Amino acid sequence: MDEEALRRLVRAKLENGRLPHAGVQRIWSSPSDGETCDACDTVLAKDQVLMEGVTLDLGRSHILQLHVRCFQMWEHERRAV
Repeated sequence: MDEEALRRLVRAKLENGRLPHAGVQRIWSSPSDGETCDACDTVLAKDQVLMEGVTLDLGRSHILQLHVRCFQMWEHERRAV
């Protein structure tokens, strides 16, 4: 997915609540085990790094699982909105 398409997708998910606006309380990375990215909805390959983070949005915790690139885009877009 090109950068602009990813940006539009992340913005839409922020607007409809599928991605949280709150910042990350804790974050860690690990090798992927075939998780699905919460931003782009594609499966992370086993050779990719998974970014996992815990956010508090609307008073409840939410665990995010994202590609590194998708995490960076989400972080940028949530701050811009």
